[in-house]
Amino acid sequence: MNYKFLTVLSAIILLNCTADKKNTIDSTYYTEKFRPQFHFTPEHNWMNDPNGMVYYEGEYHLFYQHYPDGNVWGPMHWGHAVSKDLIHWQHLPIALFPDSLGMIFSGSAVVDTENTSGLGSKENPAMVAIFTQHLMKDEKAGRHDFQNQSIAFSLDKGRTWKKYENNPVLKNPGKHDFRDPKVFWHESSKQWIMILAVQDHVELYGSPNLKSWKLLSEFGYKFGYHGGVWECPDLFELPIANTDNKKWVMLVSINPGAVNGGSGTQYFIGDFDGKKFTPDSKESQWIDYGKDNYAGVTWNNVPASDGRRLFLGWMSNWQYATVVPTTIWRSAMTLPRTLELIETDSGQRIASSPVKETTALRKDTASYTALLSAGEQQSREIILDSKEFEIDLPIDLEKGNESFSIELMNDNAEQLIIGFDGDANQFYIDRTKAGGQEFSKDFGGKHLGKRSFSNKNIRLKLFIDDSSVELFTDSGSLVMSELFFPEQPFTKLKLRSSKGVTANQMTLYSLKSIWRN
Repeated sequence: MNYKFLTVLSAIILLNCTADKKNTIDSTYYTEKFRPQFHFTPEHNWMNDPNGMVYYEGEYHLFYQHYPDGNVWGPMHWGHAVSKDLIHWQHLPIALFPDSLGMIFSGSAVVDTENTSGLGSKENPAMVAIFTQHLMKDEKAGRHDFQNQSIAFSLDKGRTWKKYENNPVLKNPGKHDFRDPKVFWHESSKQWIMILAVQDHVELYGSPNLKSWKLLSEFGYKFGYHGGVWECPDLFELPIANTDNKKWVMLVSINPGAVNGGSGTQYFIGDFDGKKFTPDSKESQWIDYGKDNYAGVTWNNVPASDGRRLFLGWMSNWQYATVVPTTIWRSAMTLPRTLELIETDSGQRIASSPVKETTALRKDTASYTALLSAGEQQSREIILDSKEFEIDLPIDLEKGNESFSIELMNDNAEQLIIGFDGDANQFYIDRTKAGGQEFSKDFGGKHLGKRSFSNKNIRLKLFIDDSSVELFTDSGSLVMSELFFPEQPFTKLKLRSSKGVTANQMTLYSLKSIWRN
């Protein structure tokens, strides 16, 4: 099959469609039932892991696992979109197609500014994608070396790609799971570092040129959670808030075996010397306690003048990802998030916060005062006039063991509950009655997130889209991302509390769609 011809043909067709859409976009675009309005989704068909996230010349690139011929998982390609603000996205043609070496699985992208690879020049550095190729026929034949690492490069800001003629650049030594390379330049050791998921651990490789790789070390055999296979690792340095210090953080997704079942992402905090990662603890933490944040990694090449570590995850769970009740498209990404380290009552934790650019989504603002008073058990109901909104809600607890909840409801007796159990000092999201869930026995239920703080002053930030909620609290040390699929939109919000809970003010912002003016 002539994959080069298909790549060019696809690019021409999609560019023409994109140009036409700009001129003909109307009120029906991106309005299918359950279609998110301010989260990234593909126009059509299947999407999973974010891949190749890199910033270059004013654009944030997002590649993603994509099957263009159906809305369930199939032969993987790299879909592609770009953004100037992390919020509004432009769809681009498929970047990478399967070839004789296999499907295009997850990976990363870098900008080779010093031309170490020789694939570009210092005047026009190559954007280099590093990815796993999965050869299905070898897997079916019972071989163990069916996953290898390959590279491709672009000299036109990621618009067209050429695969390296001597792929693969890292051959599989005979390991059944050998995939998902995240690559970055490590200035101290003057080399490219690759962190690779290998069965139940990760391996670290070094390279001077992105073409030849040497094993440096291994990590994870006796650390963290091991209820499933390790996937989609990342390794980066994070500042510790309010200090001049930094620590290294390793992300590792695991499926199954997450804190609330199915897929999830754990992380380790420690040190990295250019060869070996040394954790501060054998225990790992969860970057998100919700059911629906998986395979998240961070952007490479964000300018030093910006200074942020930017993260994005796939908002689904392999327990039910292929059967959720959406058509035309399937799956969304989380909101982009800024990561830093903070000190909590339980030690250092990653703090995640929605990127500052999300404030541009705000359309109308409503403020509510004197919502809950500490003197009695009570409730307060508010009528919603939008399906997409953000909530900012400070809560004060009298003793610390009080409880409260935010309930989203409709006239169809469906409800989504975001709550706090003071006795257990944990948040929860209960989607037992939040709409359709017959598609999976694993979808419903009440999912828990344990706090790392014990303070009595709590501030909640909630982002509600047509079929998802993201909760940020405790300075971002506790995050929960969850899907829901109600038959009718939620039209009412009810606050409930035990005695001893005070809420003096709540701000509600209705949010604009990112897909139309």
